[in-house]
Amino acid sequence: MPEDRPPYPPFTLETARRKVQAAEDAWNTRDPHRVALAYTPDSVWRNRDRFVTGREEIVAFLTEKWERERDYALRKGLWSFHENRIAVRFQYECRDADGQWWRSYGNELWEFDEHGLMLRREASINDVAIEESDRRIFGPRPAGEHGADFPLH
Repeated sequence: MPEDRPPYPPFTLETARRKVQAAEDAWNTRDPHRVALAYTPDSVWRNRDRFVTGREEIVAFLTEKWERERDYALRKGLWSFHENRIAVRFQYECRDADGQWWRSYGNELWEFDEHGLMLRREASINDVAIEESDRRIFGPRPAGEHGADFPLH
């Protein structure tokens, strides 16, 4: 029996926003196994210059990512959607092992199967060093701010 991860395509504005918020919430747990369950067993990713295929590689990738990117906190925003595809822009902040804080800006393209699992994820990301005093993302988004936009810079 196939796994299901509602909402399902074709997306409406409301269901696309819910899908984006669910992804943000999951990634902010920093639990690679939980995050990987939102993807098909053979999901294909491009993340910057890395190519990842399947849940096992997703878990390994995210484990390595969150060991390196400490105090990771993410915000995602719906950019566009059509049928079974969603485009997202995002920002996250983290610090490295030396204590340098970073803000990363990016765009993702997502494609889903009929069960609401992500088949494909393509992410383009740019990093900017910031001072700790310039941080603006502190942990998961409060429920009252779900769906809210965020600053561009």
